[in-house]
Amino acid sequence: MSTKMETTNFIHDLDRVARVRAEIASNLNQINKTLEQSESAGEHNSGKLGLERDIEDIYKVSKNLQQGRFRLLVLGDMKRGKSTFLNALIGENLLPSDVNPCTALLTVLRYGAQKKVTVYFNDETLPQEIDLESFKHRYTIDPDQAKRLQQEEKLAFPNVSHAVVQYPLPLLEKGIEIVDSPGLNDTEARNELSLSYINNCHAILFVLKATQPCTLEERRYIENYLKGRGLTVFFLINAWDEIRKGLIDPEDSEELAAAEEKVRQVFQANLMDYFQVEAQAYQKRVFEIYSLMALRRRVKNSEDSLEGTGFPELMAALNSFLTKERAIAEMRQAKILAQQVYNHVHEAIERRIPLLDQDVNQLKQQINEVAPEFEKLTEIRDQFQEEIRITRNRTAKAVANSFRDYILNLGNTFESDFVRYQPDLGFLDFLQQGKRDEFNAAFKRAFERYINEKISAWEVTAERDISEAFLELARSAANYGAIYGKIADKMTEKLIGKKVYANTTMDSADTSPAWASWAMGFLSLASGNVAGVFLAGAGFDWKNILVNWLAVWGITAFLLIFTTTPFIGPIGVGLMGLGVGAFQADQARKQLIQATKKELVKYLPQLAEEQWQSIHDAVNECFDDYERQVIKRLNDDIKSRKAELDNLVEQKESNQVNRETELKRLRSLDAEVLSKVHGIESVYGYLLAAPM
Repeated sequence: MSTKMETTNFIHDLDRVARVRAEIASNLNQINKTLEQSESAGEHNSGKLGLERDIEDIYKVSKNLQQGRFRLLVLGDMKRGKSTFLNALIGENLLPSDVNPCTALLTVLRYGAQKKVTVYFNDETLPQEIDLESFKHRYTIDPDQAKRLQQEEKLAFPNVSHAVVQYPLPLLEKGIEIVDSPGLNDTEARNELSLSYINNCHAILFVLKATQPCTLEERRYIENYLKGRGLTVFFLINAWDEIRKGLIDPEDSEELAAAEEKVRQVFQANLMDYFQVEAQAYQKRVFEIYSLMALRRRVKNSEDSLEGTGFPELMAALNSFLTKERAIAEMRQAKILAQQVYNHVHEAIERRIPLLDQDVNQLKQQINEVAPEFEKLTEIRDQFQEEIRITRNRTAKAVANSFRDYILNLGNTFESDFVRYQPDLGFLDFLQQGKRDEFNAAFKRAFERYINEKISAWEVTAERDISEAFLELARSAANYGAIYGKIADKMTEKLIGKKVYANTTMDSADTSPAWASWAMGFLSLASGNVAGVFLAGAGFDWKNILVNWLAVWGITAFLLIFTTTPFIGPIGVGLMGLGVGAFQADQARKQLIQATKKELVKYLPQLAEEQWQSIHDAVNECFDDYERQVIKRLNDDIKSRKAELDNLVEQKESNQVNRETELKRLRSLDAEVLSKVHGIESVYGYLLAAPM
């Protein structure tokens, strides 16, 4: 399999997706313009049809499609060859990839007709444009500096938010945006910077190294920040060719095969658990690659095949995921919206035309006859709203209680849990005055890491509970939507003596009212499941709720006992009396952990109580946002149904409606919107028909 062929296919498929996206957006824009013009014309004819919500939804989705791109986030520990991999992927030695310096900023790589770098800042400093070479020189750091920053818990450039590198590359031009992150095994502040970008990306490329199979740090990140969150992750085992370098006889094919299989089994043992829901996905998401070899070939000859480097297989997998799985889901949602908007327009027109011949008194009488149905629609709204609130209250309380119980239980498992976090610095070193500060800093970092990861583990469980609650609401929305639709059909029968059916030439199987489809999560272009859609929509982020753990708890106060000179308190006394032998050092370590646990337990009830309300309120707000959106859409639907009748009455009372002119206008509106919907369906069908 040739990388040139795969790259060409990828770019070709990206180009096709971009054209499909643009064409669907164009059709949506035409629908939007047609509806706006129709509503404006309706004011002077038989009245508006109540299409305000449809116009707003079409506009938003069209805008999202026009701005659409596929965003990839590259994660990984320091010195895993992330930048080398990216340079090989894009085909140019663009990003800093020397042995020593490492990227110190989160860097967004996107298309630009001219090469330039823009650095963005957290403070009021205006964005700064610099050339690429200056960027490489100014914003990379060496390992010694990185180590100092880690010890001091500082960022290399604390006032810098991120950098955007614009470059005229075909892959970028066709809609790919790549985010190159700082190394994970660095300061916690830089870790958070990288991880905060996760939910804004379509896929994550997690770079590992063949000669260091799944370190503790890497397993920690996979377990605490990626697993169980519904993320699409491609694991790239980089530097696969370096396995050969460690062999006694690098030319012995049997020895090489045995060594590669041994490494492969280690990665499988550590990564397979990530794919526990879909074990066969391992083969589709884990790739053995040779980035440096690939980059050398690409720099020497951009047309050279990268056969045997793992890149053709990776490119094929990325291509399939982005241009088929993701793109088809995105376009399908746009198609469904267009179909639902047309159905609403079609039904409104079919109701309007028979009523054009009726005089005002007849029309008012028929409107009075459907008043009970309007009351039933309102009852459905109120019932669903009450169900949302009940679910909200139950879930918010359950999640907050689960946090409280989880926190209070930390003391029971602290001694066994903290073993893998405790500093590696020996206790004999700790007893030396010059090493004490180093130990204190290491211990504080270890404790913060323990806390952060414990909370992250709880977050996964909490999000699962919230997801289940939203799935319940989605099912309820479907049930209420079905009842709502039947009542609406009965109203139409009362008004015009017959039912109005959706156009049978369309292929949509979704007949739910638009508000119900939205409540079920079908019409959002966000990624993730139902809960993910609404959590993201509400701007929900645990880190914004549960910030600065040590400051919140006041735990810094008890950590300061390790900085006192001479040692004060039970820990210091114990250490001073234990001597310096290995057994004594081990006993001192245990005593330190026991004393830490004792101090920790003092603060756990305080944390549990203080954070209970914050979590409860945050979950509440998430459901409140869902309620506001759903009820607004329900109200808009009811209002539009009333408005289309009231507008007709108003026009009949004030003007003589020309039936023939209005009939022609309405039929033209129906045909124009239907034509654009068929256009969207045709383009979507073209995307589906493309070779997989």
